[in-house]
Amino acid sequence: MKKLTLVAATLAVGMTSATALAKDKVTYGYLLDPSLEGVLYAIKQGIVKSDTIEIDAKALAIPALIQSTPTKRFDVLMNAVMAIPLAKRRGLDLVVLSTALRAPDNSVGAGVWVKKDSPYKTIADLKGKTIGNYALRSTGTTWIRIALWKAHKMNVSYKGGDFRWVQIPAPALLTALESGRVDAATLIHAQAFKALKTGNYRALAYTNRDIKKMFGVNAVAAVNVTYPEKLKAKPAAFKEFNRMLRESALYAMKNADKVGAAISKDSKIDPEFFKAWMAQYSAFPAAVSDGDMKSMEVVWQNAKEMGILKTYPKAADVVWKDAIRE
Repeated sequence: MKKLTLVAATLAVGMTSATALAKDKVTYGYLLDPSLEGVLYAIKQGIVKSDTIEIDAKALAIPALIQSTPTKRFDVLMNAVMAIPLAKRRGLDLVVLSTALRAPDNSVGAGVWVKKDSPYKTIADLKGKTIGNYALRSTGTTWIRIALWKAHKMNVSYKGGDFRWVQIPAPALLTALESGRVDAATLIHAQAFKALKTGNYRALAYTNRDIKKMFGVNAVAAVNVTYPEKLKAKPAAFKEFNRMLRESALYAMKNADKVGAAISKDSKIDPEFFKAWMAQYSAFPAAVSDGDMKSMEVVWQNAKEMGILKTYPKAADVVWKDAIRE
């Protein structure tokens, strides 16, 4: 009898310990990009830990991110800023947990590139020419079009505008520019880094700088979002997710050389790229600033003027009240 009681007590303690050790799983879908592996490095390596949650992070290509939004497959999804009003128009509410991609000061991202020996000297010289682009409907491209329209006084309409826009898979853009298939290209960050390093290409404009000069904001292209019902069900888990993501991003900033070297082994990118990416192309704040909120409304307002949106919310109404603030 005593043995049975001891066994029962042991089992009870074991079950209690297992319950105490059980963690909430928070699933996170993020953009398939080597830079984001750097941001998440500290989480994936167990440097940033939690006693209450585990993060199950999965990298997705842009089409998969778009498809995952209405299905609510992930607890947290890295999504385009433009997705928020577009989703709301379809009856889907998204809540912003943090800013994911924000242009830094003096950014060399969002450039319009030509070959070094090209005859084109200004954006106006590209009138009637072909511009290669990675995603015509993306928030990043919307920001570029706003800059070309308002800073460079060009007609950026896809139909009857000053340029012929051609969508080309991002990895093929530099080749398309080199071969003459396009006259200019809006390169993704890794290729812009390569273009700068080779010295065989030059930018006619860095449109993120145009945006900062015109509107006083750094362009925000992507945010981390969730859904109201998921947030209501486990707010503590989302707070912990935000903390971990923020700490992982800060670790990457402080250890850029180490992280860059580590991710270069799998991605085959230049080890120097990650450090350059954070400093010159895109910050990953994992928090929200007043400037970010203004930036969201700037792109929405201009998108409305361009006929892309009919309505848009106030940024303050879509940012979580408990988001980490800068």
